[in-house]
Amino acid sequence: MKLHDLAPDPGSSRPRKRVGLGNAGKGGTYGGRGRKGQWAREGGGKKAYFEGGQLPFVRRLPFRRGFKSPFRVRYTPVNLADLEQRFPAGTEVTVEALVAGGILSGRREPYKVLGEGKLGKPLKVQAPRFGQEARKAIEAAGGECVATPAPDRRAILRHRRRRH
Repeated sequence: MKLHDLAPDPGSSRPRKRVGLGNAGKGGTYGGRGRKGQWAREGGGKKAYFEGGQLPFVRRLPFRRGFKSPFRVRYTPVNLADLEQRFPAGTEVTVEALVAGGILSGRREPYKVLGEGKLGKPLKVQAPRFGQEARKAIEAAGGECVATPAPDRRAILRHRRRRH
């Protein structure tokens, strides 16, 4: 199959209805626009947000500066206090362990280990991200920080769409 062989399925698309081409060709006289008025004129009509002359809703809202990306990745915080409470000494803390421990809701959920709380036992923690304080505290307790690749960005967005 070549590019010139591509065509829509028969009957799936139809040509646009050409109106106003005389009474013999159907759709003549007013061409489906009624008689007179704003909508009968060429270029007639209103802007999408026009509200009959009152101040449009968009302009009544408070002015917000800046831009917030809809694709921003929100990392779920996992604190040292959570690790201290749920895992015994010498445990390897992985995504599966965090999901089983009820800290994360799914394997694809992005998370970051933060330094809130105290850690008094050695743990081998695997995570895509670590806070500076968390890394210091884990290594001070005799543990190890292993950086794992973050989940695929598309998987994160799918996960977020499903949860929220």
